[in-house]
Amino acid sequence: MKTALNDTLRPLDTTIPDPALICMIGPAGSGRTTLAGTWPSNQVLELDRMRAMVSGCAGDQGATADAVAVLHTMLEARLARKLTTVIDMTSTEATVRARLVQPARRHGVPAVAIMVTPPASVCIERQAARTPERAVPEDVVRRQHAEAVAAFPGLRGEGFDRVVFASQVHRLEPLLQRASETCPAELGWDGHDGLGDLLLVRRTFGSEVLPLWRWRAGSMLAGGDRVGEIRLGPDRLVLALRTDIDGEGDLGFDLLVGCPHDDCDAPAWQSVHSVTDLLIAHTSTTGPHPDTVCTLHGRPDDVDQEADDHALQELREATGSSR
Repeated sequence: MKTALNDTLRPLDTTIPDPALICMIGPAGSGRTTLAGTWPSNQVLELDRMRAMVSGCAGDQGATADAVAVLHTMLEARLARKLTTVIDMTSTEATVRARLVQPARRHGVPAVAIMVTPPASVCIERQAARTPERAVPEDVVRRQHAEAVAAFPGLRGEGFDRVVFASQVHRLEPLLQRASETCPAELGWDGHDGLGDLLLVRRTFGSEVLPLWRWRAGSMLAGGDRVGEIRLGPDRLVLALRTDIDGEGDLGFDLLVGCPHDDCDAPAWQSVHSVTDLLIAHTSTTGPHPDTVCTLHGRPDDVDQEADDHALQELREATGSSR
């Protein structure tokens, strides 16, 4: 039984050999990077990424020469190993393309040009969504578009073995294939542990936090809810996994923070919904968040000081604390 409309059923593209040098040709905003992203990231050499590596800013045009040098060094090493390599830069100038084709020829790797040339107006409109340092002026985009269109008839003569248009390159299948292999591994469906209970951590705080995360076995700090911590050197953030927020069965994290009341050492918790919340809480110098909830005092505006003092004394006696 068919599971997709006929118009969406496309075969795996067989016009692009493996290995190959795959050179994207198109102006800024053409969609080159989106298409290049359908190949594994370790096969893609992106000029913007190289600029960021050498200067700290992907849009630093003054770093282009150094970025190109890094890109060509990596390209030479990959082609010498007969590895498929995707070049993600405009490549609208013949001299630029020549420097890409030459090492492919030297190492006996086929060179493929992919024309990524939607209407110039589309490329220009896409600049509006970019940050100022990444946006390319309209006159530059138009020039790049004109250069790409003019280059098409002569690409085979430049040494490209195949020339194809992006609209004819079917890359959804390999993208889905890679995702279908990654997701089961992360979920543990492949017979291994996968990310398991770290899936929620990654979804909430991002993949960079995962290597720093540890669950605390048997901790009762959060009243029976599971406790974990993010630790890096002397820095530590302690969090509780809440499994029934507001009685609605929602999942989320609370960060262990200081109680806003003086002389209180009872645990207090602040809801955090993203890694940005963690950053703000970790660096804040403005005092407790208004949503902080102390396990003894409640929220900052819950005032029953006499009862709180009595409960605090009982807590200290029970824990042996003299503070």
